Amino acid sequence: MRQGVILGFACYAAYAISDACVKSLRGAIPAYEVVFVGALLCLGAVPFIRAPGDRLRDLFVARRPGVWWIRAITGAVCNISAVIAFTLLPMAETFALIFLMPIFVTLLSVLFLREHVGWRRWTAVVVGFIGVLVVLRPGFRQLGIGHFAAITCGLSGAVSMVAMRLAGQHEKRISLYGAGVVGPLLVGGIFMLPHMVWPDPSAWMKLLGYGLMQGIAGVLLMLATLLTPANRIAPTQYSQMLWAIGFGYWLFGDRLDWPMLVGIVLILGAGLFTLVREEQVTRWWRRQPLP
Repeated sequence: MRQGVILGFACYAAYAISDACVKSLRGAIPAYEVVFVGALLCLGAVPFIRAPGDRLRDLFVARRPGVWWIRAITGAVCNISAVIAFTLLPMAETFALIFLMPIFVTLLSVLFLREHVGWRRWTAVVVGFIGVLVVLRPGFRQLGIGHFAAITCGLSGAVSMVAMRLAGQHEKRISLYGAGVVGPLLVGGIFMLPHMVWPDPSAWMKLLGYGLMQGIAGVLLMLATLLTPANRIAPTQYSQMLWAIGFGYWLFGDRLDWPMLVGIVLILGAGLFTLVREEQVTRWWRRQPLP
């Protein structure tokens, strides 16, 4: 079990490095193009994701096509909005808003899955949104598209998770992974054409870092969930905040004031509690470990 948890931490460290590569581009490459290149490189992880008996056509074919399409569309929206958010906001602030995802999952589960939610998880939802108000401080600071993009990323990721919950164990891992890659590949490729920018050598290195680290993170996550129950792996994603604060401070000159730190703690605490409580109530993390 310890090996799986260590791989989980390594996985989310790789994701954080990938996000730092995006931020280091500083908007020099359009978000659609960044997402397209990243998805193209993530295809390199397919041989490691394939299980015995899987075929390449399973990347595009699913037993429940509706779930595949939902995951493909939300994957595209999530990746594009994440690139925009990391470009415009400090890394820690971006992660804080993206980490609303477990809270959004709770709300969507009530609406679409008719899941019962007790007072503990409702309290976590309220605390999480109080944290958002503390971070954003509407009326006291200027809000922009970066904040909207980060929240959109968290919401689209939550929709994707609820779709996987609907799929249950009926879909192959490679089909769910394929939807999450093919969606961003198609949407990013189509929308980048009118505004494509040829990267210089420095930008190419950062794009390669973004895509390759994403692919490596996907493989590490798969290996981690093979060794350890997924409910033990899920909390390790919050280690990204430590990487975000470190990268933001040392690489990008980000500074966090006390109200923002308090808001981040509230959001992280609410999200982490929701993850733990979700496992106790629904046990879906163990059945569907993919992010």
